[in-house]
Amino acid sequence: MHPAPARPPTPAPPPEARRPLLRDTTRPAARAENLVKVHGSGATAVRALDGVSIEFGSGTFTAIMGPSGSGKSTLMHCLAGLDTATSGQVRLGETDLATLDDLALTRVRRDRVGFVFQSFNLLPTLTAAQNITLPLDLAGRRPDPELFDALVGSLRITDRLTHRPSELSGGQQQRVAIARAMITRPDVLFADEPTGALDSATGHHLLAYLRTSSRELGQTIVLVTHDPMAAAYADRVVLLADGRTAGELTDPDADDVLTAVRRLGA
Repeated sequence: MHPAPARPPTPAPPPEARRPLLRDTTRPAARAENLVKVHGSGATAVRALDGVSIEFGSGTFTAIMGPSGSGKSTLMHCLAGLDTATSGQVRLGETDLATLDDLALTRVRRDRVGFVFQSFNLLPTLTAAQNITLPLDLAGRRPDPELFDALVGSLRITDRLTHRPSELSGGQQQRVAIARAMITRPDVLFADEPTGALDSATGHHLLAYLRTSSRELGQTIVLVTHDPMAAAYADRVVLLADGRTAGELTDPDADDVLTAVRRLGA
């Protein structure tokens, strides 16, 4: 096996962006306890999650990996409040998501959770700047000008703010999506294969930016990926197999991750 290429240097955020996003780093930002998710019923029932318990500390960057069908995306969707567990508990900070009604859960997803997906999900009729501030507009809140300028500056999209998505490259669109996810200063940023539609160089820059956001800004990040190189940017890699946790790696390189995933049959 050829040695994994060295990680590119972590881009430094501008000084005005270096204040922590999370105030209390002594408690988990998110956690699941004995989480079970069953799709269907009877003979066709599929147990996507089978008693998963896991914590994500404030300011940490965790990658979730495993074979196809291992429950990676299901776990992320339950943690983010996009799906409801069959049993078990999901907490965002001290908030038990199962106790919230639909309106309260919508507010939690809007105000306390950030999402970045492989598809950029930008509104084509809005400019980049308008897409970034959309979550705040929907909540009736004004953007923090200092945070806005810090985000677009560190993501290198300051000169693209008046452009619509069709006028942006794929990497620029994904950087707009990341800025949109972080403009609310979320408790947790969930990223599902965020570099899947990008070329290698652009993907590595975005992953380096996410790592900076965790280490320099205190942003909690949960990344779902199938790519060992992407997972190697994280502080911790959690392995899933058949809906259960199957081990974890701390500060691994890409070869460590690839070896561990191959053992799971991915």
